[in-house]
Amino acid sequence: MKIYLMIDFGSTYTKLTAVDIEKKVLLGTSQFFTTVQTDIREGYHQALKKLYKKIDPAIKFDKTIACSSAAGGLKMAAIGLVEELTVEAAKRVCLGAGGKVDLVLSHHITKDEVLKIKNGNIDIILLAGGTDGGNQECVLYNARMLGESELTIPVVYAGNKECHDDIRDIFAKYNINGYICENVMPKLNELNIESAQSVIRDIFMSNIIEAKGIKKIEAEIDEVVFPTPHAVLKAAELLSKGYMHEEGFGDLVLVDIGGATTDVYSIGSGSPKRSDVILRGLEEPFAKRTVEGDLGVRYSAMGIVDSLSEEEIKLYNEQGYDLVREAKIRSSQVDSVPLNEHDSNVDRIFAEISTDKAISRHDGKIEPVYTPIGTMYYQVGKDLSNVKYVVGTGGVLINAKKPKEILQKVSFTLQKPLELRPQNPAFMIDKEYILAAMGLLSLDHPEIALKIMKETIKTII
Repeated sequence: MKIYLMIDFGSTYTKLTAVDIEKKVLLGTSQFFTTVQTDIREGYHQALKKLYKKIDPAIKFDKTIACSSAAGGLKMAAIGLVEELTVEAAKRVCLGAGGKVDLVLSHHITKDEVLKIKNGNIDIILLAGGTDGGNQECVLYNARMLGESELTIPVVYAGNKECHDDIRDIFAKYNINGYICENVMPKLNELNIESAQSVIRDIFMSNIIEAKGIKKIEAEIDEVVFPTPHAVLKAAELLSKGYMHEEGFGDLVLVDIGGATTDVYSIGSGSPKRSDVILRGLEEPFAKRTVEGDLGVRYSAMGIVDSLSEEEIKLYNEQGYDLVREAKIRSSQVDSVPLNEHDSNVDRIFAEISTDKAISRHDGKIEPVYTPIGTMYYQVGKDLSNVKYVVGTGGVLINAKKPKEILQKVSFTLQKPLELRPQNPAFMIDKEYILAAMGLLSLDHPEIALKIMKETIKTII
């Protein structure tokens, strides 16, 4: 018998998943509140006790691997030349690596902006700017500004390759904890994100996990491999593409509604589906993630309310839901669970709003352009209209009585006709909360991870 244990140290819950590798089956799952503020081992041990009540307590784990978004996850600052181009490219690197972009800065950064980085509990700075052979002055200026501020935060340089020698000199002169990788945008509108993402994940594993308190549990597990969102992204990509002879689901959208954020993942090219549509702007990654730090059903509940108009809030009040009051309660009592039907309905409302807002920020848009040969359309972002499946995960979805009502907010709506949302998808739910765990398992056994996901993630009727 060969047993793997996968751990997800989440911002709210620590989740455990045990898999029998030889039998290729899921043995059991469990969860307990993450105790990063005291000792992360406490929540892990409590979750382990619950797991052993479901599986043979004599089982010994052959390998234990983990991912983490505890203590706010991986917080990043993206600095670029032009916000619409290199900064956007840098953001996509951060998000694809499993980070949360807390600061976005462009052009020549100021002392006040450097102070924001210092005071923002940022874990990694991604410094980009200029295509290869393009602008050098701005990115070198920004590197010197970071050096003169005596920041100790790791800085990843992913800009114009012609600046590499000068950047090394600046890193050495100011004793910057710096890393150099390939340009995130070597040519105009062309993305190259793998090199920078690999460096970010290495920094996360070697430096950041100690700052997040994960180091305390190092003796009890084999390794923490990367941030939780990256594990989920790997699982979503595997579920979409399949592996060898095992088919995947094809293009899909995954919505993860959490207490602090709402993450949306889309797997697929997202290229135009109509002959009268022309793609414009920065190319989209095949596996794309966006994270909305103001949309969460606990920590970020006030952000949900702030996203609504006064008319919308008034309409909910007339239906008997004081969303401002409810958001204040949830943001101050982040470990609260619904105690009655009213509480469950409020959670559903917050989840529906989060889903609708998050997909609007993630999907592509079209806009009409009038030409001598008739109306044409520009597409910016990914066309998700032909997506076959929408998969939901996160506590509020898993525990909802009618999760389909929440996930349907992803679909195309006449109220937003220019958004390229899924037209007629099937809806599925990650009821066992295994996506992050399967992303971890896929590192060694992608075929088993895919098999378990296809057996466990069920269609909602």
